[in-house]
Amino acid sequence: MQKKSVGSRIILALTLLFFYLPILYIIIFSFNDSRSLTTFTGFSMRWYEKMFADSSMMEAVIYTVVIAVIATVVSTIVGTLTAISLTQSKKVLQRLVERTNDLPVMNPEIVTAISLLMFFSALKISKGFGTLLVAHIMFCIPYVMLSVTPKLRSLDPHLTDAAMDLGATPMQAMWKVIVPQIRPGIISGALIAFTMSFDDFIISYFVTGNGVQNISILVYTMSKRVNPSINALSTLIIVLITLVLGIVNLVPIVREHSRGKGGKKMKKSTYAIIAAVLVAAIGAGIAFGGTADRSRREAAIEKYGSDTMKLYLPGEYLGENVIQDFENQYGVHVIVENFDSNEMMYAKLQAGDAYDVIIPSDYMIERLMKLDLLQQLDLSKIPNMELLSDAVKDLPFDPENQYAVPYFWGSVGLVYNHETVDPEDVESEGWEVLRDPKYAGRTYIYDSERDSFMMAFKALGYSMNTSNMDEINGAYEWLMEMNRTMSPTYVTDEVIDGMIGGNMDIAVVYSGDATVILDENEEMSFFMPEEGTNIWYDCMVVPKNAENPSLAHEFINYMLTYEAAYDNAETVGYTSPNAEVFEEMATNEDLYAENEAYVPRVGYEMDEAFTDNEVLKKTLSELWIKVKAPK
Repeated sequence: MQKKSVGSRIILALTLLFFYLPILYIIIFSFNDSRSLTTFTGFSMRWYEKMFADSSMMEAVIYTVVIAVIATVVSTIVGTLTAISLTQSKKVLQRLVERTNDLPVMNPEIVTAISLLMFFSALKISKGFGTLLVAHIMFCIPYVMLSVTPKLRSLDPHLTDAAMDLGATPMQAMWKVIVPQIRPGIISGALIAFTMSFDDFIISYFVTGNGVQNISILVYTMSKRVNPSINALSTLIIVLITLVLGIVNLVPIVREHSRGKGGKKMKKSTYAIIAAVLVAAIGAGIAFGGTADRSRREAAIEKYGSDTMKLYLPGEYLGENVIQDFENQYGVHVIVENFDSNEMMYAKLQAGDAYDVIIPSDYMIERLMKLDLLQQLDLSKIPNMELLSDAVKDLPFDPENQYAVPYFWGSVGLVYNHETVDPEDVESEGWEVLRDPKYAGRTYIYDSERDSFMMAFKALGYSMNTSNMDEINGAYEWLMEMNRTMSPTYVTDEVIDGMIGGNMDIAVVYSGDATVILDENEEMSFFMPEEGTNIWYDCMVVPKNAENPSLAHEFINYMLTYEAAYDNAETVGYTSPNAEVFEEMATNEDLYAENEAYVPRVGYEMDEAFTDNEVLKKTLSELWIKVKAPK
């Protein structure tokens, strides 16, 4: 019996360790001095300081709390009243409503998200706080009803009639008889609703806009690159939740000890505190929504037609001060939204979302030009075009820079640990080193069909924009053979921290990410194979449906200045299109002079940029599923 008890305790301890060790890991690394998420280099509060200095983080926290509180209150009231009214309805109506109520719960979130996106777009409703709140209320109501309905079914069906026979009005019967009986179900439903709203990501990601984002969206966009501020934010949320749970569990104990005279007062004061917190949260949201620099608004509207510009770009792709400096200099407000892929950005544009400036990649710009979704730029309003490096002028997809102005550019290459990998192997084998059995099980491959097929095409001597099916199938077989012999690990942006920590020997990496890796780990080197690689360009463009093209041109011109380009390049690590900044970054020993990944290869005939090849796009998508299929 004692052995059984010891065994159960060990299992319980291991279970708790399994659940709470990742949380403890996050807390510890929130105090890490370096950017690494795997190697602790010393205690520091720098990431907490950066978090509190980041206005986007604070805004996300406020939006999350306000929306969760309002959605919880509204959905709890609506869900409870609906459940109560159904008890007085006919069986057929009850079943119909209950089955309808089950649909949002059973439906995959992505389907609900796309449906809401199309619904709001069809009605031409501007996405933002309102659409996000409505969506949260919608998916929270079913959970409240599912919690309240079983409690109602357990009640005597004649309870309401009995109360009314004793003189109660229908309203009194509901509030003084029914509601107290089902209070546990109401509280349970409210807690579930709050939790669902607080941590929702998929639906929120599709229905929001105008710079409104919750914590889940913020963390997702920040996780695209190494940003330990996420750990600091997560730690604070964990601490707050722990405090709330502690208070919730202590209140009943304190109340139990306060029975008698002070018992009722204690109960009332508890409700008063909760009400005050709710009012404060809602008030903070209202106050937050109305603090948009009104003093500068009139001048900006008179000059540009609006004081607001909407920017849509990949996450973690901005200098620390560029937006704030632009706002201060021009007296405007910039709404920044992030996308995780060119395809996601394309989907939102197709759905009718309007942005003033977007920053897609080369092949996607070509597609947008073909579909006539971009405005031709007025180059007279962008005089800083003369500051561009010659390497990013007259790009293949936009020869005269009529539609696109370079934002960042770079290459794809191999990062390898020169302590464990023979540099001669990398230089002589090129992309084929990814199939060298000596390094089996020690390679990262970027989880991207385009980039993975690119290295296969180049290894075989083909163009990465080929439409020849024999060449495409040859590249497919190359990747399948790599899978069989090397057992590679497919990753995305977590490759940065993985290589900083020395988890693998070789990785396929974008040059900007490679720059960060080489800066953090002296054992790493960067190499661009002689067979050729992808030279990519991310550019600023103005969509046809932009609401403030005048301010968009002002922003593009501003981003080409030395100050903005320098801040951008220093923060993000990718190569600047500004010629002066590029030269300084590449030659300054305190910056990237000794970092071989920073300067992309220029003028090499085997290097290419991706084009918008529909045949290749469709074929690669089908073959990539087979490449990634479990063995």
